[in-house]
Amino acid sequence: MSERHETDRRKRGLLGRASRAVRHPQRGLTYLRRAARDAVLNVRHRDHVGYYRAVMADDSARNANKAVGSANEERWNALGQMQFDYLVEHGLKPTHRMLEIGCGNLRAGWRFIDHLEPGHYYGVDISPDILVHAQRTLVRKGLQEKLPHLTMVADLRLDFLPDEHFAVAHAHSVFSHCPPAVIEECLAHIGRVLTPGGFFDFTFNRTTGAEYQVLREDYYYRTEHLLTMAEKHGFRPEFREDWEERPHRQSKIRVTKPGNAGAGVAEHH
Repeated sequence: MSERHETDRRKRGLLGRASRAVRHPQRGLTYLRRAARDAVLNVRHRDHVGYYRAVMADDSARNANKAVGSANEERWNALGQMQFDYLVEHGLKPTHRMLEIGCGNLRAGWRFIDHLEPGHYYGVDISPDILVHAQRTLVRKGLQEKLPHLTMVADLRLDFLPDEHFAVAHAHSVFSHCPPAVIEECLAHIGRVLTPGGFFDFTFNRTTGAEYQVLREDYYYRTEHLLTMAEKHGFRPEFREDWEERPHRQSKIRVTKPGNAGAGVAEHH
């Protein structure tokens, strides 16, 4: 996608949100509620993980699907299918071991679990509340025999996981809620758990102007910033232009660990 096209898309998005705010004033009230919550949680939690864990506890208590960014069940299913289809089209095989960072309530995760061999899916999340809903999704979909791992984490150092274990890692709508230090921490450590030639796909809120944040919940980054950060940690990063064709507001980057990919890890088109 060209920078001009992306800027036009962002302008349309901003105008669209402004128009929706006029037509749906209750959304303004939703923002005010978020801002009030943000003020309280900023006092209670200095660290970002503690802050966002509290956000997820509050959101999950209201609606688990909305907590992971889906307005309703139909959208929850559509977004999960979109993530699954993209990874399968671009390299994910049943024999791969996969790490999903920010697995949430398994919006896409249950499809990955069903696709992969038993025990090959490992989902982590900072929120114990959303992981309870992940277990419920697992039961609802009848996937207990697939033996997925669902684990709460306090950071993204991943130091409890083995070296060179995962061929694929995935983080959808995680870095869009993370300050730079948390993204840096993840990129500094995830290479250790990836196999040579393994890749890590992540989405982010893209801007071509100054980087900014909305409260402590939403962060917007320049593509070049994240590509440079990934290169610094030894990855081969690539902006995924074909993802821009999908009906999703976030953009995607893939970072690949150098080395011999071995059998079945290379991407397929």
